[in-house]
Amino acid sequence: MQQLTPIKVPVAGGMAQEFGLVRCEGGVCAARGMRAAGVAAGLRKEPGRRDLALVAADATCACAATFTQNRFCAAPVQVSKEHVAHGRARAVVLNSGNANASTGAPGIEVARQTAALVASELGCDERDVLVGSTGVIGKPLPIDGFQHGVPMAASALASTPEAAHDAAVAVMTTDTVPKESAYTGVLPTGEGDQAGEDSQVTFAAGGFVKGSGMIQPNMATMLCVLSTDAPLTAAAAHAALTAAVDQTFNKVTVDSDTSTNDTCILLATGRAGGPEIEESSAAFPVVAAAIRCVCEDLARMIAADGEGATKLVTVDVLGARTTRDAEVVARSIANSPLVKTAIFGHDANWGRVAAAAGKCGVDFNQDNVDIDLLGVPVLRAGLPVPMDEEDMLRRFENPEVAVAISLGEGDASARVWTCDLSHEYITINGDYRT
Repeated sequence: MQQLTPIKVPVAGGMAQEFGLVRCEGGVCAARGMRAAGVAAGLRKEPGRRDLALVAADATCACAATFTQNRFCAAPVQVSKEHVAHGRARAVVLNSGNANASTGAPGIEVARQTAALVASELGCDERDVLVGSTGVIGKPLPIDGFQHGVPMAASALASTPEAAHDAAVAVMTTDTVPKESAYTGVLPTGEGDQAGEDSQVTFAAGGFVKGSGMIQPNMATMLCVLSTDAPLTAAAAHAALTAAVDQTFNKVTVDSDTSTNDTCILLATGRAGGPEIEESSAAFPVVAAAIRCVCEDLARMIAADGEGATKLVTVDVLGARTTRDAEVVARSIANSPLVKTAIFGHDANWGRVAAAAGKCGVDFNQDNVDIDLLGVPVLRAGLPVPMDEEDMLRRFENPEVAVAISLGEGDASARVWTCDLSHEYITINGDYRT
């Protein structure tokens, strides 16, 4: 019996090939004109652990950002929203260990002072500095760690892959691995399709993200800093970022919880050269694709590194009437504790998938539904298909698990990434604060 056709959405590998993009080293420093550092400022309980990251452009440049829509948004989110409003920025400073959320006016003041400290070190306006925090909610964040940590980080700024890596490490909380990605490519500076090699420029896009738990982003994802040396205008940067976020970070769920601190920032230094790139420019799709590829890599890393996770799970919903219907069904499956625990237990229990799809309020006829699990047809036209349990157990040895369901109602589709749910998730979150 033929398995379901894979969902037809752009994915990083396909987009990279289409636009001639190649993975490269360097993370957030892959783009020319970017420097980074990660230092131990004493903001965490663990002595010597990196907990303060600083990412800076050589000069103030175009900037765009997306933020959490959680009503309990943290102080750094509120301050950064104000600062990014003019579409320019010089630097981003981030700390782990304390979210500076639900800390009232004192928390806002600490975020402002932190931006001012960075501005003083770099010689820029404090409004050109964005702030991000992650960690425990409701705990006052002292300024002391920043007062000696920011000068340390500023003096350590470098444009090397190692410096980018240190910054990625400094923002980790329950993450088990740092998460970085970068791509390089060539884009024409001319507006026509016949631009020759002499009118081409090489550019890069890269970044890092932290995220492992409290993950179901809504307009961003935990803490993410992206950069490109393509000469994007602020409007083009915003368009590229929001499109990428919507199709990557907003399609990830670990535990259905949206953080109070979600922040995703893109800096565009323009150091690659060439004319400014607007949304209408011939070069825009290439740069947007690179940013999208970086974001998808990072989004998949978040799902794979979900707290206590042992599997990266891709949920594809096909044959829906609308894209919204497909996304609702996909999230219902991806967030189902029963689906997630079945996957952790290597149990090919497709009934959990069917039940999760059926409970979410989307209208469909169960007699039209097909389900594939691990690439194997397990349900056709609403009725079970015999499967080889031993074969399924062998398939579960793969670190990635694919779940696909066709509703048989239309042509719309959606993809969501998640992970399984293990005993370790309870352990991590049972004593996270204490």
